[in-house]
Amino acid sequence: MRDDFGDGNNARRRYVAIGDSFTEGVGDPSKVLPNGVRGWADRVAEKLAKAQPGWEYANLAVRSKRLRHIIDEQLEPALAMEPTLITLYAGGNDILDFGTDMDALLNDYELLVARLSGTGATVVLFTGFDVKVSAVLEPFKKRNTLYNHRVREIAAKYGAVLVDYWCFDAYKDPRMWSPDRLHMSKAGHKYLAAQVLDHLNVPHKIERKEWEPPTRLTLREWERRQRRWVNDWVVPLFGRKLRGVTLGDSLQARWPDPVKVPRKGGLKKLMENREAAQ
Repeated sequence: MRDDFGDGNNARRRYVAIGDSFTEGVGDPSKVLPNGVRGWADRVAEKLAKAQPGWEYANLAVRSKRLRHIIDEQLEPALAMEPTLITLYAGGNDILDFGTDMDALLNDYELLVARLSGTGATVVLFTGFDVKVSAVLEPFKKRNTLYNHRVREIAAKYGAVLVDYWCFDAYKDPRMWSPDRLHMSKAGHKYLAAQVLDHLNVPHKIERKEWEPPTRLTLREWERRQRRWVNDWVVPLFGRKLRGVTLGDSLQARWPDPVKVPRKGGLKKLMENREAAQ
């Protein structure tokens, strides 16, 4: 486990996650956890607490948030919590917006990272994966490449831990993705949690799911799936963009205040205890 987390019995250990749907946990459903999702960040918090008692956890990420929203709504609350570990993924939704100025976006991203690194906390950053979902999204590929290049530079400049998500071949398997093809599935979130923990030298027993090779689709089956995906996910996505609304407009942060993560039972146990106390 990293030395900069603090080894003393009385050391403060506080993990704060900020960002959008990637960090909120979209694609990894849960019937008992806030906003109906779990995600990789919850899993990281639970393994931190299991490896080293006393960890507290807050997750301010909300789906659909742009970088400006994360700066305006999540930065100051995160800093006020005085975290010792911070994870940040931001900008993915901006990349998919029409007319995004990438230079301005990445300059703001660097200013955000500078603020976070100035706390003395361990900061974890992520590149974005080049999702091969459809030719519909190919025009955004150059933006993603530029984003990843700058994130790598910024991580090196500020001494952040870089989880180079773009390089993970495991995500070439479509079963690592949810039906919308833009968010990770449960298996994808578990694998990413393992990668983050490995980068932080935190012990865990999360293993990659082993599957049989995917069944090869006929042309008719592929076309049917493509039409269903466009109708169920792409059309609604661009419809929301045109109307200026997002799926996160009515949602609050899942863990807005630091909670002490139980060593046994994790966050599900915490929710059970809360319900029993009501």
